[in-house]
Amino acid sequence: MSPAALALNPWRPSAAPAAAVEAIDGLGTDVPATIEWAVRVGRDAPLPGSGRTAQLWELLAETARLDVGAARILEPQLDALAILCQARRDGVDVDTALDEVGASGDASWGVFAAEGPGARLEASAHGADGWLLNGTKPWCSLAASLSHALVTAWVSPDARGLFAVPLRVVGVSARSGPWVARGLSQVISAPVDFDAVRAVPVGEPGWYLSRPGFAWGGIGVAAAWWGGAVPVHEALVASAGRDGADQLAEFSAGSTDAALWAARAVLAEAAEAIDTGLGDEETGTLAARARAVVAGAVEQVLNLADHALGPGPLTTDEDHARRVADLRIYARQHHGERDLARLGRRLLP
Repeated sequence: MSPAALALNPWRPSAAPAAAVEAIDGLGTDVPATIEWAVRVGRDAPLPGSGRTAQLWELLAETARLDVGAARILEPQLDALAILCQARRDGVDVDTALDEVGASGDASWGVFAAEGPGARLEASAHGADGWLLNGTKPWCSLAASLSHALVTAWVSPDARGLFAVPLRVVGVSARSGPWVARGLSQVISAPVDFDAVRAVPVGEPGWYLSRPGFAWGGIGVAAAWWGGAVPVHEALVASAGRDGADQLAEFSAGSTDAALWAARAVLAEAAEAIDTGLGDEETGTLAARARAVVAGAVEQVLNLADHALGPGPLTTDEDHARRVADLRIYARQHHGERDLARLGRRLLP
């Protein structure tokens, strides 16, 4: 199979999602323009678990093939819209919640659910004032550039709830760092401080993490990793086709082809399984396996490219160097051996 065939339409869905990935000036590097584009794409994007999961993941993969940073900006927008749709399906009055936080169809969304040492965001009920957020949330990507976010906050010592919150209001302070990343340098993921900021709950405490869609979103991120690695593989194939290329160049092209093909097959099977229907526990295991397979394939592609291509493209080819740096940061959302250990625990009787 040629590199182009590997890169495009991996699950043979309709052409509509891929057509949404139109070229815009500064795709992935011009943050405001890319956010506006992501909002437009989100209006017509497929939803996970709707029978079109493969098409959604193809959209993410194709975006990352064009620009990893663009996929990193698009993915949380699509994830937030999917979360809100799932909440509506589970009986949450989402429309009222969106009205209360001033989120129209033009809203740009982040999903801030990470925890970290020395940072804690708490939500407390205050009668007529509703719920107020106080504290610090770490790892809030592009908080200074987005209009709204879905944020997890502690509602008790051992339970977290999900809240919709406006980001352009008094009391929200998005920090500019520390963020010294060489990859995804434009996607600043720094803490945000909340001081008595009114927020609206989305679902009951614990709903966000317990729903099957949490695992679905994690596999969608892996689909973006996969798409981002395809052009690196294409560079290895091109190198193997040059005059004087030796068997080691062919080995690198073949090894990365096999790794990405295997990861593609896993993603395709996962999409079908999700649309067919799985139990919550099965879905969590599926996500852990799929992410591990894709992360391993992406890491193999990056490492072989470093060895086979040498420092040349990393120092003289802007697109290649930025892609590699972006992808290394993005793929670290998989926590390597720790995530594999969590998968191992899932298998224990």
